[in-house]
Amino acid sequence: MAVSHPTIPAALLATCEAHGDLPALVAEGRRLSYADLRDRVLRAGSLLRRHGIAKGDRVALWLPNGGDWVAAALGAAGIGAVIVPVNTRLKGREAAYILRKSGARLLLAAPGFLGRDYAAEAEALALPALERVLRAGADWDAALAGVTATEIETTRRATATVGPDDPAEVIFTSGTTGFPKGAVLRHGQIVGAYGLYAARAEIGPGDRYLIVAPMFHSFGFKAGVLVSVLTGAAIHPVAVFDVEETLGTIEAERITVMGGPPTIFSSLLDANRTAGRDLSSLRSVVLGGSMISPALVRALRRDVGVAVVMTAYGLTETSALVTMTRREDGAERIARTAGQVVDGMAMRCVDAEGREVPRGQAGEIEVRGANVMTHYFEDPERTAESFTAEGWFRTGDIGIIDETGYLRVTDRKKDMFIVGGFNCYPAEIEAIVMEHPAVREAAVVGMPDARLGEVARAFVVPRPGAAFDTQAFLAWCRENMANFKVPRAVVLLEALPRNAMGKVQRFLLRDGGA
Repeated sequence: MAVSHPTIPAALLATCEAHGDLPALVAEGRRLSYADLRDRVLRAGSLLRRHGIAKGDRVALWLPNGGDWVAAALGAAGIGAVIVPVNTRLKGREAAYILRKSGARLLLAAPGFLGRDYAAEAEALALPALERVLRAGADWDAALAGVTATEIETTRRATATVGPDDPAEVIFTSGTTGFPKGAVLRHGQIVGAYGLYAARAEIGPGDRYLIVAPMFHSFGFKAGVLVSVLTGAAIHPVAVFDVEETLGTIEAERITVMGGPPTIFSSLLDANRTAGRDLSSLRSVVLGGSMISPALVRALRRDVGVAVVMTAYGLTETSALVTMTRREDGAERIARTAGQVVDGMAMRCVDAEGREVPRGQAGEIEVRGANVMTHYFEDPERTAESFTAEGWFRTGDIGIIDETGYLRVTDRKKDMFIVGGFNCYPAEIEAIVMEHPAVREAAVVGMPDARLGEVARAFVVPRPGAAFDTQAFLAWCRENMANFKVPRAVVLLEALPRNAMGKVQRFLLRDGGA
């Protein structure tokens, strides 16, 4: 189903009008219909207006997945304020950079989550632009209850002043290559991108969407909350992922839609061999964030009965959506590629001189089109560096586009290493390593070598119960890949170090993997 609404508030109000009686949000013991959600969102927008927030002002959210995140984000977007998500993994100094750089005037923060008081931490920071810190939970609920009918009606009228070209979000990159950069994304491009996403993933009214990915990330907010709002699906937020609890929720709530990194689904399937939960309600799963095994795709289809299993590729700066696979694609294609470019986007791969390379040849991925950010917030220098003169956005990713237009992302440009003059891409080696029957997860990094300059080192998480023989594994690698790609050493781990979205933190492996 294509979605044509021009803004986030327009989409929400249209869904509430069409599906007001359908479940919209199941969180913290509450079950809200779409009519209930509309009321709560309008109250949130009214409360922000009461605190002086106007169109274009930045409103930061520093709290876990939950009903408060949903209402505050949609409430802010509804009055034309700009959402600034803050990662709950960040420490005070890291969060201060984002809050200071974005010029956020108001922050809604969790008073208690995983042993931390985010609201108190924020109040202790020196942030001249931050005028007010609101505490989520009981204080937020009480404040929402105090909003008047007149304020709600005024806020409803304000939603009509929000346009498709207005900024909706300033979302900061992970900062792996320097200080985080704030990508400015607009209402129209977000709604357009995730209307396409919802259609490809076959999500619609009455679906029940378990949102495990953090809402401070695009996979949680845009591919989760907004897709639900666009389609009339029920939002089931997960604040802290627990395998047993998640299995129980899928069974009890008859969850139909999920998304997230492959490691989540591998963990669920492994645990369910013992737990024996009924997962047959799952119908649509989108995988992303790290290397995918074809065996996982086949298991989701065969063992669980998931009809739609897909992968996607995108970056913060591209509304997190550039390509998607299709329902009919085979397991190998879903696992090995990121799909074809979506409508409204163009993609190419270029060499070091910026010349487009032929199909089937590796190069840096460049994209342009409807989903690409307008600019980095108040950072013209890094904005200029990120675009070519023709408007192509330089992703920094290395990829190969095949003859059918399917993209295979081989690596981050910066993760490439050179072995005796040969370029090596960790993801390419990992794809082969993942085929070993005793390997559950793997990551490869380049390490210094006196003779060859650099060599591959593999970090492996064995499958539960598997007998892992390092020498036999290395011999298998020599049989299955070119010699210059073969890892010279193997380190066994219980788990790979990952960030909040499941991406492997290779720098930790390089720094501490000796």
